[in-house]
Amino acid sequence: MDNDNRLKIKQILNIIKVSSLAFPAIAFLQYYAQIPIKNASLTSLKQQLVVTSILIAILVIYSLWIYLQSRIDNKTVIKKLIDPIISMSIVLLSVILTGSYQSNYKFLFIFVILFTSIECDRTTSIIVALLSALIILGIDLFAAPSSEVNTHFEDDIVLAFVFVIISWTVSYYDEIRKKHIVYLKELANIDGLTELYNHRYFYDYLSAEIENCKKKSIPLSLLFIDIDNFKCYNDIYGHQKGDEVLRAIAYIMKATFPKDTFLARYGGEEFAAVFSGYSEDKAVVEAERLRRAVQEYPFGNHESLPTGNLTISVGLSSYPLKAKTDAELIKGADDACYRAKFLSKNRVEAYSSILDEFHFSPEVITQIKTLIAVINAKDKYTYRHVERVVFYCTILADQLKLSDNEKRNLIYSAYLHDIGKINIAEEILIKTEPLTPEEWAILQNHPQYAVDIIKSNTALDEVKPIILQHHERYDGKGYPMGLKGDEIHPLARLLTVVDAFDAMTALRPYQKTRSYAQAIDELKHCSGTQFDPEAVKAFIQCVEEKNSERVV
Repeated sequence: MDNDNRLKIKQILNIIKVSSLAFPAIAFLQYYAQIPIKNASLTSLKQQLVVTSILIAILVIYSLWIYLQSRIDNKTVIKKLIDPIISMSIVLLSVILTGSYQSNYKFLFIFVILFTSIECDRTTSIIVALLSALIILGIDLFAAPSSEVNTHFEDDIVLAFVFVIISWTVSYYDEIRKKHIVYLKELANIDGLTELYNHRYFYDYLSAEIENCKKKSIPLSLLFIDIDNFKCYNDIYGHQKGDEVLRAIAYIMKATFPKDTFLARYGGEEFAAVFSGYSEDKAVVEAERLRRAVQEYPFGNHESLPTGNLTISVGLSSYPLKAKTDAELIKGADDACYRAKFLSKNRVEAYSSILDEFHFSPEVITQIKTLIAVINAKDKYTYRHVERVVFYCTILADQLKLSDNEKRNLIYSAYLHDIGKINIAEEILIKTEPLTPEEWAILQNHPQYAVDIIKSNTALDEVKPIILQHHERYDGKGYPMGLKGDEIHPLARLLTVVDAFDAMTALRPYQKTRSYAQAIDELKHCSGTQFDPEAVKAFIQCVEEKNSERVV
């Protein structure tokens, strides 16, 4: 709409500007055509030469006008003054050459005043109108012969007032129009509840700001802020109190961050902050300031919350260190925020890719990322499940002090353990009702499908048995081979526990979501039957330690 309006206004301005050139040419032709040759001081040939010369002069001036416009930056003051100066010069020349003080073409100054009133600010417009008025009155005073009554001067006083009135009216109206457009844009771009920028404008701004930072060769950091336990607070105290919390978070962000920080409500209880020129380390400092400010803020009605008060989880990513595009930046900040919120909450997490920690061949990394992208496109639940399982496996590997090779294999297995679902029909993957026995039999093929997909990649040979066996049971009742106990790969036993825990605690349409405590109880209950007891013990210890962490 903006581009369309600008185009239409530009077309109007161009018509007026062309008219300010065309009418003087018509004025010359009319004026000299009305002068009888016998009374003219010039011969017919000379008269034609004068007219032709004037028209050529106007054409040269117009060409120079266009050239100067193309060479001068749009933001400079000179650019805005070129049009009125050249147009006024042409109109003045036409008035002088068509009878001077007796000219009937003094009204041509109106064209200059019109496009100046639309294109420039009100002050410039009124100055052009006053100059035009002074010019025509000056011609009357200095060019007219001395006489007791100067009728041309009297008529031109009225015309001078018309100039000023037209200038003031058009420029004032245009000013009101521009202010109204700005107001409408604000309404369209601002979230009504928090008075921060909204989700749509956030994307527009971030894309433009990354381009700006690219030109200036400066970094940019993006923060995603999510309110911990907000749904619980909303359910207990109602949406009105929830809205008060959202407004309070917006207020704290404005009070904590620098004034030039771009702030937006990303959606629901999620917020975003864009720091142009900030490296990741500098952005982490700002994120920590906000986290502490929220933790210390007296929200009220927080007694029933698990943490005793409302807190936030913050994820951040930076350009160009961690992301090259706005899409990568958003995904990185979102993943980091998810990790911050996932177990510990009330923490700041900078984005990092587990894949980047291992010096593996680029071909393998590319294949894994491609497969993950395919999973994400087909089934968002599976993609999120994979992200969580990878995160769990990472902290579990650190907890058990696995070797670099074992940690790498466990994490790669976590990334790839569900890629076989690519070959499963989408209606089965996203089905909201319990699966039929036939559908369940098809789904049980996904470990073998996964191994088949990567079988040609010899670099993943150590990962293949872990993926194939991640649904085997410790008591031998699993699939696809019915292995039991130590027959199952040690890392597959770890992955089985992590995979089951996330399946129990994640929101799924066809089963009731369990709390962490309920899921841990279930792991303990199935220890020694479905799960390796040592794997269960290690994972529970890992989860409990991670849950007890709090950033002070």
